[in-house]
Amino acid sequence: MVIDEQHRFGVEQRAKLWKKNIVPPHILVMTATPIPRTLAMTLYGDLDLSVIDELPKGRKPIITAHYFEKDRLRLNGFLKKEIAKGRQVFVVYPLIKESEKMDLQDLMAGYEAMSQAFPLPEYALGIVHGKMKPEEKDFEMQRFIKNETQILLSTTVIEVGIDVPNATVMVVENAERFGLSQLHQLRGRVGRGGEQSYCILMSGNKLTTESKQRLDAMVSTNDGFEIANIDLKLRGPGDLQGTQQSGILDFKLADLIRDEKLVAYTRNLAMNLLDNDPDLSKPQNAPIARYLAELMRRNVFWGMIS
Repeated sequence: MVIDEQHRFGVEQRAKLWKKNIVPPHILVMTATPIPRTLAMTLYGDLDLSVIDELPKGRKPIITAHYFEKDRLRLNGFLKKEIAKGRQVFVVYPLIKESEKMDLQDLMAGYEAMSQAFPLPEYALGIVHGKMKPEEKDFEMQRFIKNETQILLSTTVIEVGIDVPNATVMVVENAERFGLSQLHQLRGRVGRGGEQSYCILMSGNKLTTESKQRLDAMVSTNDGFEIANIDLKLRGPGDLQGTQQSGILDFKLADLIRDEKLVAYTRNLAMNLLDNDPDLSKPQNAPIARYLAELMRRNVFWGMIS
């Protein structure tokens, strides 16, 4: 019955849109930070774009800072102040266990260090990672939701779908190893209540130019669309015909970021042309029709159209 009512509601809403000459979407895609390929699709015109740029009522922008290992004592002092206010903390690690191939912070070693800095009975810590059984993860998450643990140490399994309004601090260890979209998603686990929230990006001292640009972007803005634009500029738009989500395309003339307004302008010209002559049957459009037919015959790679 619920499904029938929802279907009827959907049909009625679509009918109202049609009466107003508004074509309802066949597919609605929602994202906090679109990956480069998705953003490129909006620039090319394969997707229309709507932006929600307001926070829900009562929420505050998250303050983001970049700390180095030398700032560890300063970080721990800040976390203790937040916990003293009754708040809670996420700490995210790139690895579960130590790796011989990568010199990165790991969850197990992090738990030992945090247990010493935040000892029982004053503080209680929890752990969540992808190799735990579902019931174990659920048990630890419920403890954190009930504020039975003040600090939850985890991998990126808490990246989405977690809503704990009392958690006000997100610490990301080795933040330089994460992509912009993932960092923004992790930051979104806090700031879900009315209190001021914080995201602390911990990194090593040796950063590549691109890593520094990513961390600087996170510190400078909370705007997911702006972060997506920076990500597109850094990583490239990917393969629009295939599945590669990022990478630099071999453009002959245009630059997708630099020439964004020109791309939008030419897209509008193409849409107007097709609105007036969808079959390209008018005499003045015959050269375009012939050129398009030749491209289709040669199975052209559309990523090279510029």
